[in-house]
Amino acid sequence: MLHKLKTFNQQNVFLILLMLMVVIGKFLPYRESYQHVFSLEYFIDWGIIGIFLLYGLKLNIKEVKKDISNWRLHLLVQIATFFLFPSLVFLFYGFANGTVYYSLWLSLFFLASLPSTVSSSVVMVSIAKGNVTSAIFNASISGLIGIVMTPFLMSLFLHHNGEHADTQAAIFYQLLLKVVLPIIFGLLLNPIFKKLIVKYRDLVSQFDKLIILLIVYDSFSKAFLQNIFKSVPPMVFVVLVISVLLLFFAVFEILEVITTKLKFSREDKITAKFCGSKKSLVHGSLFVLILGIPDNQKMLFLLPVMIFHSFQLFYVSWVANRLAKTAEI
Repeated sequence: MLHKLKTFNQQNVFLILLMLMVVIGKFLPYRESYQHVFSLEYFIDWGIIGIFLLYGLKLNIKEVKKDISNWRLHLLVQIATFFLFPSLVFLFYGFANGTVYYSLWLSLFFLASLPSTVSSSVVMVSIAKGNVTSAIFNASISGLIGIVMTPFLMSLFLHHNGEHADTQAAIFYQLLLKVVLPIIFGLLLNPIFKKLIVKYRDLVSQFDKLIILLIVYDSFSKAFLQNIFKSVPPMVFVVLVISVLLLFFAVFEILEVITTKLKFSREDKITAKFCGSKKSLVHGSLFVLILGIPDNQKMLFLLPVMIFHSFQLFYVSWVANRLAKTAEI
């Protein structure tokens, strides 16, 4: 009986709460009219800033300097994000080009061209007890590279109007404001507050999970309110789901093989697989506007990102919790 109670611990509760956020997003979605009472997006924005401020407080500057030299890990993550993903989708270009399925293929290529997500990558690596320092470095640099790479990759197949310099600057500004500056402030305050953060690390961990839960709820609320899941035919939705899952597992397993061949440490392997297999819903939502995608196709382009984002959170959360248990053992 005691063993069963131990099994049903906080890690299992977190996975249940993730599913609960989807259900609540369906039946009690967060609406724009609620903004005057409580701004969820505002809270999430500050929560993300808080997460990276806390990571900066926990970081060791010497470890950061040392980690920059970990070039094999950094190179692998960025290659997976901006070369492996698009290459796997490009393999099917010949079958889709000139057919009614071309828009469907292009929406998957759009997903493959996006940068890695920042906050959830770092949080999941932290839960799994991987290399958090490298996760922060790679997730952050991925967003910066994506500002250039995503439009470039999409420009090979989709003509855009070239009037998006202001939006790209806005993306860079948000990344700087929400990720880079909080980490810098955390590092500056590190000598003063690090012991306090270490003492209350369990509470800090719960704050990380709270923000992830709110991100899931907010994402699904918008999806259900905008009828994203009803805007495409059922068969197209099924094909998208299967394609997205196959793409995720292909990259995830390829990274497993490569990191094993390269004899990465347990921590570096976790970071490579978690950061290299993720895609950002935030960037996806912005780039749908940046790339000048026609209004009647925006939902089709956003849907694969939503499916991928949702699945990666659930699956990687499960993997992260399992790895955390093995690390404790």
